Parts: sequence; structure tokens; C-alpha cells
Amino acid sequence: MKTSVIEVGDLLTALSPDEVGKRIGEVPGVESVSVDHAAESATVHYDETLIGVDEIKSLAQRSGRAAAAPPAASTGKGHEGHATTEASPAKSGPASSHSGHGSHDKHEGHSPAMFRDRFWLSLVLTVPVVIWSTHIQELLGYRAPAFPGSDWIGPVLSTAVFVYGGLVFLQGAWRELRSRLPGMMTLISLAIAVAFLFSWVVQLGLIEAVALWWELATLVTIMLLGHWIEMRSINQAEGALKELAKLLPDTATRITDGGEEKVAVSALRNGDLVLVRPGESVPADGVVRKGESDVNEAMITGESRPVRKRESDEVIAATINGEGSLRVEVTGTGEKTKLSGIMRLVADAQKSKSRAQHLADRAARLLTVVAIAAAVITILVWQSLGADIDFSVVRMVTVLVIACPHALGLAVPLVVAISTTLGARNGLLVRDRRGLEEARNLDTVIFDKTGTLTLGEFRVVAMSVAEGLAEDEALRIASGIESESEHPIARGIVKTAEDKGIDVPAADGFRAITGKGVAATIDGAEYHMGGPALLKAENAQVPQALLEAAGAAADRGQAAIYLVRDGKALAVYTVADAIREESREAIAALHERGIEVAMLTGDAQAVADAVAKELGIDTVFAEVLPEDKASKVRELQAQGKKVAMIGDGVNDAPALATADIGIAIGAGADVAVEAGHIVLVRSDPRDIPRIITLSRATYRKMVQNLWWAAGYNIFAIPLAAGILAPWGILLTPAVGAVLMSASTIVVAINAQLLKRARL
Repeated sequence: MKTSVIEVGDLLTALSPDEVGKRIGEVPGVESVSVDHAAESATVHYDETLIGVDEIKSLAQRSGRAAAAPPAASTGKGHEGHATTEASPAKSGPASSHSGHGSHDKHEGHSPAMFRDRFWLSLVLTVPVVIWSTHIQELLGYRAPAFPGSDWIGPVLSTAVFVYGGLVFLQGAWRELRSRLPGMMTLISLAIAVAFLFSWVVQLGLIEAVALWWELATLVTIMLLGHWIEMRSINQAEGALKELAKLLPDTATRITDGGEEKVAVSALRNGDLVLVRPGESVPADGVVRKGESDVNEAMITGESRPVRKRESDEVIAATINGEGSLRVEVTGTGEKTKLSGIMRLVADAQKSKSRAQHLADRAARLLTVVAIAAAVITILVWQSLGADIDFSVVRMVTVLVIACPHALGLAVPLVVAISTTLGARNGLLVRDRRGLEEARNLDTVIFDKTGTLTLGEFRVVAMSVAEGLAEDEALRIASGIESESEHPIARGIVKTAEDKGIDVPAADGFRAITGKGVAATIDGAEYHMGGPALLKAENAQVPQALLEAAGAAADRGQAAIYLVRDGKALAVYTVADAIREESREAIAALHERGIEVAMLTGDAQAVADAVAKELGIDTVFAEVLPEDKASKVRELQAQGKKVAMIGDGVNDAPALATADIGIAIGAGADVAVEAGHIVLVRSDPRDIPRIITLSRATYRKMVQNLWWAAGYNIFAIPLAAGILAPWGILLTPAVGAVLMSASTIVVAINAQLLKRARL
């Protein structure tokens, strides 16, 4: 699979973003597509073995030109008798900001506040219409006060509700029809327009029937309420991550030669030095230049425990400082902060369309056609049975309302909005929704060893000491000797001591023993450290236990470093690339889910086998060059396996791109990793099983919502058409609107339950 960005500006001059996405999505070999109206481009994920990017462009443009061409030219005589043709395709408006709907035009420019305001005013106007409705008075057995003009309360106020409250649906229907994608707005508009026109025909005495004023007013009002609830649900799901931006302080304390000054965060520039006091939010990305403190990064990484920050450590904008003061050099502000990068990734993921979304869109369009056909059949059947025209029209309007694919249009986008936000809050950034959707089907996960399963740094992974010497004391002495050295193995020994909280002693008389090791004095005693060459040169005595420990290290391809004093070996340290503590838990969790684990590494076979044995890895690929990693992924895919590749997103990029799902791990330093479908903020392999858990939970919610949204119509349409009329069971358009809105609310509530998933 391959991802490319193609220019679609010419198509957007004639078609809506949704229609452009539909045209490209129908090209054979295209898996998913996301259209960015502002950039006039489309991001396309496709099978490069079936089709090339140039062919996709050609087929999409050809299809777009055919769709944009007017169905019939309007001709007239020019002043020279020539036939003239006029066609002025209008460029569609901006793509909907309502990205949870996959940029559906039906909500272009809409907001919860707009629907809320229209709902409340329409409700105020609807109440008198219902009170003075003859039908309601007869039904409830009361009589409303009569006064001059009271007979016109229904027509006047219902018309006001239709114009004010119904205009948003009529505009949405026009956009749908202009894009040749009739859907929910088209059905609602048909229903209210038919009720409105029919009622005025009756009101003007053109036919003998009962006007539908109260049905019209209540229908529009209830539809506005349903859309308000929907928009609130979507905005809450999409806005959760944006709440992080509010954690950024408005001002920062900048340190200058003249002292401290309060400045707006927007005034900060790279290289500025800022003071972050206890309890304050970090105003920008930066590096600690002075101070030490615990910083709460939970809002970025999902890690609940505060992270200790010392000099030279990176800090992230919007994270919260603990009890210490920090002086931070600014390295990123505004759109260049990691927080902004995370928000962009999530926004892109929520706008992209997956297979499930395309399926839901096709189902919604099919349901629209079915609903219109059912409405026409309903009125024809009732008229053929001799029913009154007003009764038949009410049945038709009810069918149009109850069959609106409202819930179907919300079924997938709301789940996606919630899942991508939930993932981001746990440090799982979804770049491509297809990756999250397909993660549930994985049966093989390949880890790159260095930096993924291991720290990518040397540590003392085992040690053996002579009788009478404690391990911590041996490590303290070794760390003091090696503290003067810059060798990676020496730094690993020192870091191991620091990690264990051992104070590193000062060394005197440090010197290198050429080709053999180093020497230094600790607490008045001289020690030597080195490998087998040192033992041979000094003819040192080595206890049997130390020889066995060194032999075991050699079998695993690990380095053995000896501590020698007065010609006797006191300890041997096994130094290697340390395995992350989290790796064991991650691999055990994957095995529990029935997933095979493989490992790729350029290390020697002995080193790779040692790591694999310790972690319980099923398949090992050792001594693999970076350029050959992708071929190993293809090797597993050729066996019919669904493969995820986990790497650091740098030299693993080809393998990440080749895998069915590429997951870039440890991207906290650069959230703009382009290689993976999913980006992990933390360098924690335990996030891999969490991705699979999130994928499976997301898919379950999608399936549940799709079944409910589509299955509900199997019963709703016949009921609305009046199939139970012989038994006295009939639905009014208003009740139909309530049921339709209720189905939407059920879908919205079910999607919200995804927030309870434990990752």
C-alpha cells in the first residue's frame, strides 16, 4: 500500500469535497481518500500494484468532468444565428468544519449554537400552533380561546417556523442535490416542503382536506432539536483534544539581561529564556537550562506519573510544572509545538475516510433512494385504497421523516471522533484511520529491537561478584572509575548506578591502560577495569563463578567487563543494550491476544537470540541491514499474515510503509513522523496492545451503530407508511421525527460509551 497527495483544485471548482472523495474512492485499487478543500488536495491510500498515482488522477478527473457536465445544454440563437451554450458551475463552499461527519456538506457552516437558537425560537412559535390546533383540541378534549384572527395562528406561525427553522434543511438539501448526493437533508426538506405546500393549498381552499400546520411546526422543531444534540455530541468528541490548547498560559515570564518581564506567549521566540514557576504551565516547547522539577505530561503522553526534568531535558508546551522552578530555553512556539502537531494529526485522522465510513455513506445514499421510493408508493397505495388526500400526504411525510439516514450518517464519524481523541489522550496518535480500523485484524507484530524493545543504550544487565563484596558496592566502585570515561560502555555502567540511586564516588588518578582498559583510585584503593585482555596482561586470578558469568555473557553476544584489584578479579559486569522493563509486559499482552511477535535487528544472531529468549519472541530476523527490513515484512505477508511493523520512524521507514500497519514509536520528540499509520508519543511497547484494544473496541461500536441505524428502518418505514392502520396504530410526522431523533440519540450515546474503554 502507498499514500500519495494529488491536486484536485480543478475538480473542486465543479464538485463538492464529498463528491470529489466519492469519485476518487470509486477508482479500483483506492483504499481510502481524504479531501482537503482548503489545500485543494486529496490524500489517497492505494494499492500501487494495481494502479499508479497518475492513473488515479486521470480517472478521477475524467469521472469528475463527466459528473460536472450539464445534463442538457440550454441553447438559444445568438446574434449571428449560432447556437450558444451556457454553463456556469459554481464552486462549492468550504469544506465542513464538522469533520466528524467526514466533511459532509449537510453541516457546512453549522454549529450547535445555531441549531440551539433556532430550536428555542421555533419551539416558542410552535406551542401556540399546537394549542390552537383543531386536531389537538379534539384529541385532548379542550377548547382554546377564540378571538379575531385565531384561525390564522397555525398558518402564520407555522410558516414562520418553516422559513426560520426549516431554512437550514432546505439549504442543506440544495447542496446535496447540487453534489448529486441526496441524503438526510433532502429527505427532511421534502417532508417539510410537502407539508408546507399541501397545508397552504388546503388553507386557500383549493382542495377539501385538513391542513398539517401543527405537524409541520412540530416536525421542524423536533428536527432542530435532534440536530442540536447531534452537533453537540460531535463537537464534544472533536473538541476534547482542543481543550488541551486552553492549558497554554496567556503570558510567560521571560528572562532578559535587565531581569524578568511578563510577555504574551505569542511574543516568545526560539532562543528566549523563560522562567516556569511551581504549578505553572510550560508556555512553549523547550530545553531545561537550569533547575530540576517533576512535570505532569499526562495531557500529552497519557502517562499519569510526573516525569523528572533536569538540565538538558526537553519540556513540552502545556505540561504542568511541579514543585521546582525551571529555566527553559524556547525551541518551539505556536504551530511548531508538539501540542499543535498532535492536534493536526488528530484533525487529519478525523477528516480522512475509512472503508467503514465509505460503506456507511453508500448505505445512507441507498436509504435515501429507498425512502423516496417508499414515500411515493405510500401515497399511491393509500390513494388507490380510497383514503383522503390529507391522510395520504401525512403518511408520505411520515415515511420521509422517519427514514432519514440521520443515525446512519452519525454511526461511524462520531465513533471515529471519539476513538481518535481517546487514543491521543493516551499517547496514541492516529495519522490514518485505516490503520486504526485494520489493527483489529493483526496476527503478527514485528518489533525493531534497538530503541523499541531495548533502550538503545548500554546498561549493566547482569553481574557476578567475588565472595565478600556486595553487588551495590561493586557497582558503586565501577561507576566511580568509569565516570571519567566517555566510552559508551563506561557511560552505561555509570547510568546503571544512577538508575539504582547509588551515589557515584569521585575518582582520583584516572588513566587509560592502552588497549586493555582503565585505572583509577576510589577511596584510597587502586582498581583496574577492562576485558579479557586486561586479565591476561595482569595475569589476574578469576574465581570460577566470575568465569562462568563471563562465559554466559559471551554466549549471548554481550560484553563482560572485569573489576580487578591487586591482581584479583572482584566482579564481572555484563554490559549490553538493556531490555525495556515494559517489553516483557507488552509481548505477554500480545500473546494473550493471539498475536505472533517477531523481531528485526542488525545485531548478531547470538545477541538477537538472547533478547528473543528473554522476552519470549516467536520469530527472529538477525543481521538484517536497514534496506532489507522491508523484504522481511513482505516475507511474512507472503505467508498470508496481517503484519504491523513497530519502529522509530527513521531507518525503519521503508518497513513501516511496507507493513499493513506501520507504527512509529517514541515520537515524543517529533510528532510529525510521516512513516507510520499510527504514531506513539511514548517509547513504550505496551502501547501496541492498547492500539489493538482500541481498534477492536472502535470496530465493535461501529458495527453496533451501523446495525442499529440501518436495521431500525426495516421496522420504521412500514410503520410510518401505515401498515398497522387497520389496528388503529398510526404515526404522525411529529412522532416519526421523535423516533428518528431517538435512533440518532441511541447511536450517539452508544458511541459515547467508547470513552469507557480501558486501554
